[in-house]
Amino acid sequence: MARLKRIGVYPGTFDPITRGHLDIIERGVKLFDVLIVAVAESPGKAPLFSASERLAMIREEVGRHKKVKVESFDSLLMDYVRKKGANIVLRGLRVMSDFEYEFQMALINRKLDPAIETVFMMTSDNYAPVSSRFIKEIARYGGDVNAFVTPRVARKLKEKFKAAPNPKKGRRK
Repeated sequence: MARLKRIGVYPGTFDPITRGHLDIIERGVKLFDVLIVAVAESPGKAPLFSASERLAMIREEVGRHKKVKVESFDSLLMDYVRKKGANIVLRGLRVMSDFEYEFQMALINRKLDPAIETVFMMTSDNYAPVSSRFIKEIARYGGDVNAFVTPRVARKLKEKFKAAPNPKKGRRK
């Protein structure tokens, strides 16, 4: 009897992709026959990078993995997961405060489709404090983000903020 393919979906905004995200992907690849990194368009979050920029950054980072597909979506996650023939949503947890939100989301998703399971994976402890929001704030002020993102992503952040108005200018001392 042939085994069904294990297809997992790792959704997120990935604005930008961090070493913590990559940690989850690297470990998630071992669990699935196919792991889809699903980039949420997220216009309501006003991402720094466009969806196409985020897709390109992720593809550069995970291109060596033949089992990883990188796509964007702009729909209910459960609709996207069903459309992809997946049955597992992979979610990364950094700290306890992540769990409460993710737990609520998993319960809602189970109501929307009880056949799709959510699997939580704790990020490695050295990436626990890493959040895209904090990384963008550090980069905005010219800080060193290399501990949190790869050199390629650090360059993209630097380029993005170089093109943006300097938040330090015009501030009173």
